[in-house]
Amino acid sequence: MTESQRPSGEYPMYPSYGNGDAAYPPPPAHQPAQPISTGPGTTVWPGNGGADGHGGGGYGGFGQGLPQPAPQPSRHGRRAKRPVALLAAVAIAAAVVGGVTATAVGQFTGTGSSGTDSSSVVSGTTVSQSSTGTVAGVAKAVSPTIVEIGATSTAGESTGSGVIITSDGEIVTNNHVIAGASSIKVTLSTGRTYTAKVVGTDADKDLALIELEGASGLKTATLGDSSGIKVGDQVVAIGSPEGLTGTVTSGIVSALNRDVTVAKDSEGGQGQGQQGGGSDWPFEFGGQQFNGDTGNSTTTYKAIQTDASLNPGNSGGALINMNGETIGINSAMYSASSSGGSSSSGAGSVGLGFAIPVNTLKADLDTLRAGNSS
Repeated sequence: MTESQRPSGEYPMYPSYGNGDAAYPPPPAHQPAQPISTGPGTTVWPGNGGADGHGGGGYGGFGQGLPQPAPQPSRHGRRAKRPVALLAAVAIAAAVVGGVTATAVGQFTGTGSSGTDSSSVVSGTTVSQSSTGTVAGVAKAVSPTIVEIGATSTAGESTGSGVIITSDGEIVTNNHVIAGASSIKVTLSTGRTYTAKVVGTDADKDLALIELEGASGLKTATLGDSSGIKVGDQVVAIGSPEGLTGTVTSGIVSALNRDVTVAKDSEGGQGQGQQGGGSDWPFEFGGQQFNGDTGNSTTTYKAIQTDASLNPGNSGGALINMNGETIGINSAMYSASSSGGSSSSGAGSVGLGFAIPVNTLKADLDTLRAGNSS
């Protein structure tokens, strides 16, 4: 064993910084700088020395300022951050798609802000979309709402037509069809018959409301708007001329606002196809009487003129537009053969028919339902 020949105290002694009691180099005069992170997995130690005052992190405590590996975060922690970010992105995307989807669903189902108002739908029989604008389509849709009316009075029996307006059997017709009747029988398009009673009449407008006894679930007509019709519009008439139930004819609106005068009661011989003869469907226009004597009690109204073929028995039936809406109640016709007082057997349509505008009927419905008679 060798001993140092160096005199004691020749060199200063330092605290241990490495192996042995007098390791070299001496400690720094100030606290070493803290590590600087430069990126994931790498840490740079500026200058020499250790971070804890006991060595530089190299062998024997020699800190050379070389990059040192930084403590690695746990793999679980690193994986946890990615799903959170992914979930956030998915949530944002879902919110955007969900908003678009909700808007689309709202538009298709009517639950969105642009939903349609169902109150605009009109109840009653309508023509199918594929048949709109055709006479066949109108006839198929509306015929079940037109009835034949047989009225018995002291003057005899007469035949007219009517329009069903409620499912429990309210029917509109002309006043002159049921005036003075002691009994009324109604036949549906199916052939089923009912007894009817008079609810209300308005002789001044030649309108009447009757009701079937014990009826329910009937098809009803759609009452249109007669203010919108124009000369030249195509129309269809349905009724029971001469007792031929469900007869369909067609034509156009020939004129508007014709002043037509008809008898208020049956005294003028207004039997619609009477079995015992007599004059048919008398009316007055332009100061002249047609189809017989209108009698002393008459009323005048503004009528729609049509060239759709009308005959005795069509009275009280419907004049219909090509959408299947009732725009008038057929009420009078001109027949050249009977204007000179000949029998009804020679009467026939020559393309001059008249109908009460449906707006006149709609304005009068409350009065008729109240049971008022005039």
